[in-house]
Amino acid sequence: MEVKLDKNYPLAVDAGRAWAILRDVQTVAGCMPGASITEKVSDTSYKGGVKVKVGPAVAQFGGLVDVLSVDEGLRKVVLRGKGADKGGSSASMDLTATIEAEPDNPMQSTLRGEAAVIVNGKFAQFGGRLMVQVSDMILSQFVDNFRAAAAALPAPAGLASSAAPSTGQDGPQAGAPAAAGMPTAAPVTAPTVAKEINGLAIFWALIKSWFGSSSGK
Repeated sequence: MEVKLDKNYPLAVDAGRAWAILRDVQTVAGCMPGASITEKVSDTSYKGGVKVKVGPAVAQFGGLVDVLSVDEGLRKVVLRGKGADKGGSSASMDLTATIEAEPDNPMQSTLRGEAAVIVNGKFAQFGGRLMVQVSDMILSQFVDNFRAAAAALPAPAGLASSAAPSTGQDGPQAGAPAAAGMPTAAPVTAPTVAKEINGLAIFWALIKSWFGSSSGK
């Protein structure tokens, strides 16, 4: 089963700092509930895992994330992830994520993501609609952590004057100061992230959402 997602998330932070987070795979993984990078295989390939908890049971998914391309000028990364658990379920995702600057407000930017997710095994039985709802909830938690990580980085000097005229062509100049500051700031200010995705909590939230929409009709 394949699910396609196209999302835009406003960020109350300049494009430079947001890009400094997005271009670092290990930092991005740290923003995702239950996800972690366990090994750097090469400069563009990483091993990692995701924990999913449903009641007392905890499932561990292991997989690989490949960085297919990084465009500094457009502030765009293309990633491919794939993984499986011991029960035979598997999933893969092709993701294109971009940081878009707000020309009228240097302290605002947008995180845009386009993804194609393919799931096989028991998770495919949930159906496309449910998978989209679950993805939305997980991504909402991810973006909250992403915002916190980006906002914690030191703002570039002279932000108001240098970032205001920024466009896609000026991306490298706007992002350079933030990228340079990232290694020292990120370990100190990394957001607190859940150690596993709580499947039971997500399921209960979906039930309440479904009953709410049903009663509204």
